[in-house]
Amino acid sequence: MASSKDRKPLTEAELLKLPESDYMNDAQLAFFRQRLQQMERDILHNAGETTEHLRETVIVPDPADRATIEEEHALELRTRDRERKLLKKIQQSLSRIEAGDYGYCEETGEPIGIPRLLARPTATLSLEAQQRRELRQKLYGD
Repeated sequence: MASSKDRKPLTEAELLKLPESDYMNDAQLAFFRQRLQQMERDILHNAGETTEHLRETVIVPDPADRATIEEEHALELRTRDRERKLLKKIQQSLSRIEAGDYGYCEETGEPIGIPRLLARPTATLSLEAQQRRELRQKLYGD
């Protein structure tokens, strides 16, 4: 019998077809671990490219061209800042997989659900709990 490490990772379609009784089984956890690790690698790669790109200082005499370049750099840095925050969530999600908590709502303990995790692999709240939180924030502020 082949071990779970020998099997090919599930596809999204196969993941969605599994019965609810299989929720967060080894194959599903392996799927999300791989997806999160790929996201982590992509972000780290992008960060390296940004560092190299910003090191390439070009002296541009035209003020309009210089302003355009500075605006592009600012946009790139804002994007990397968002990715830095996402990287933290990815690393927390990977820790949740190792701890056996991944896929379950932090507030209710209920399953978050495969469709939501496919859309947002770093989700920590069920859709209902997230909606309640957003409503509270809207009504009462942070």
